Amino acid sequence: MVQLHEQILRDAHQSMLATRMRTEDMLPIADKLDEVGYFSLEVWGGATFDVCIRYLNEDPWVRLNKLKEAIPNTPLQMLERAMNAVAYWNFPDDVVTKFCQMSKKNGCDVFRIFDALNDLRNMKTPMKAVKEAGGHVQACMSYTISPVHTVDYFVENFIKLEKMGADSLCIKDMAGMISPSRVYDIVRGCKDAGIKLEIDLHSHCTSGMTGMAYQRAAEAGIDILDTDISAISGGTAALPTESVVAAFKDTEWDTGYDLKLLIEIRKYFLEVWDKYRHLHRFNALKVDPSVTVHQIPGGMLSNLIFQLEEQGAHDKYRAILDETARVREELGYPPLVTPSSQVVGVQAVMNVLHGRYKVVTKETKDYCRGMYGKPPAPIKPEIMKKVLGPKWKDEVIDCRPSDLIKPMWDEKKKELQEIDGGAYIKKEEDIMTYILFPQVGLKFLKGLAKPEFTSKQLPLPIDHDLMRGMVKQSFTEHKAIWLETESPENRSGGPAQIPTEFEVEVDGEPFEVKVNPTGGFLVAGASSAAVQEKPKDVEGGIKSNMQGTILSVKVKKGDKVKKGDAVATIEAMKMEQEIKSETDGEVKDIFIKEGDSVASGDLIMQIL
Repeated sequence: MVQLHEQILRDAHQSMLATRMRTEDMLPIADKLDEVGYFSLEVWGGATFDVCIRYLNEDPWVRLNKLKEAIPNTPLQMLERAMNAVAYWNFPDDVVTKFCQMSKKNGCDVFRIFDALNDLRNMKTPMKAVKEAGGHVQACMSYTISPVHTVDYFVENFIKLEKMGADSLCIKDMAGMISPSRVYDIVRGCKDAGIKLEIDLHSHCTSGMTGMAYQRAAEAGIDILDTDISAISGGTAALPTESVVAAFKDTEWDTGYDLKLLIEIRKYFLEVWDKYRHLHRFNALKVDPSVTVHQIPGGMLSNLIFQLEEQGAHDKYRAILDETARVREELGYPPLVTPSSQVVGVQAVMNVLHGRYKVVTKETKDYCRGMYGKPPAPIKPEIMKKVLGPKWKDEVIDCRPSDLIKPMWDEKKKELQEIDGGAYIKKEEDIMTYILFPQVGLKFLKGLAKPEFTSKQLPLPIDHDLMRGMVKQSFTEHKAIWLETESPENRSGGPAQIPTEFEVEVDGEPFEVKVNPTGGFLVAGASSAAVQEKPKDVEGGIKSNMQGTILSVKVKKGDKVKKGDAVATIEAMKMEQEIKSETDGEVKDIFIKEGDSVASGDLIMQIL
């Protein structure tokens, strides 16, 4: 018998719908999911916490509470990022311990714990905390392909994790690239080494090999397989649950699950899939064997596509995939899973858009210092020099990164209590939300966050700002059009001869769309809401090179700065980077403030 871990409420929509499924679309089917008899049901962790407060205006703790109440019989599972918890950077032991305790109290039963670099030092604290709270520890090794990630590497580390107190183990193939022969050798190697714990295989369909890999894993003695209800499966997501159940029926691996019940659940999620049509992406649905080279995981791949669209750089997609493979090798072959996937992926984006290592994110610098843990292989010295400078050896640490971080809970609790007299603390978990995501979390707690959409608004109309998915404009040769009574090329006074009626295609169905000219300049693909007066260029102007949110302004009017000085920091693609002065001079004017959203090319200040 093989058991299944169902991911439809977490990893499936993280991989295919940019993690945007709302809680109100989960609850109506919860009772049916609870009837199946899964090993566990994944509902929390990963990117869900961030997306809830950043884009959905939902309290992730409330989501967990509601799902636990609606699913009382099936163990609920979360993905926990070792010392990162559910964020993208390390926290001290007191915060991670408290986070695990709170998660258990609010409804998590099984904790899938992994470290992006497979640095087992980073897994000790959360494993201990979960065990003490009475939870089940499923300890992971992040799978990747490199000269250092051999079968023996994985088996030896799984033996160590068993000794560290794991209750079960997981091969976390987040990019969906494990081959049938490799998974057989790892699972069989663990069994032959005397490991007694149940072993779970997590994979995605990206490479096209996953069905064969699951079969070979079963033959090797795998205990648990990860699947997604078929309505949101395949491509960058996992294998369909119903297909695996049907394939193993009447074999020694028979799950024993009711296929009719699963088909009923499938019908519900087909409606959900259609509702979220604005998030459908062709690239996320396709098999892509090149994943064995670039190794970008499904969740990151769908989000990368989304983020590139936001940055107006979708045409750089293939170049960025190639650059990702190159950066990963240079940085010591880290497995591409959050947060290392973001570090490598965003640095690859910067390299393609601005030149190789011309713009280096704060996170890349921290990674090279060892602030995420020990890389699997040494980072190339020439890269260390580019990232950290000629004295890079003086900046590298060799201890566990969290050993350098002071306890944070009491300090941050007091800090939040002092903001408007503690008005934003309704429960203890709100303090944790603030610690994990200070700016985004505080905005959410203040009630200032706005949802991108609600379930009642779905499916979004074809002309909605967010409708960017499978929409094809027939006039792709028009890079930009002037919607004015006169075109720049037609100075004789006659009306501009421009197209105002278009045919767009959504999921193969054609729609006629008419554009009413109202004046102004419209970039093809931009929404009407985005068409607005932008700050004009000025002498000595400093511009943002990415779309993002201003985290801090480091100078004020009248300050003297030198070329290369950081004048502001911006959060772009979930990473932090500095905006630097391009010249020596004095700050004459500042056009942005902390918290402002800026587009690529927006003027932020003047330095002369």
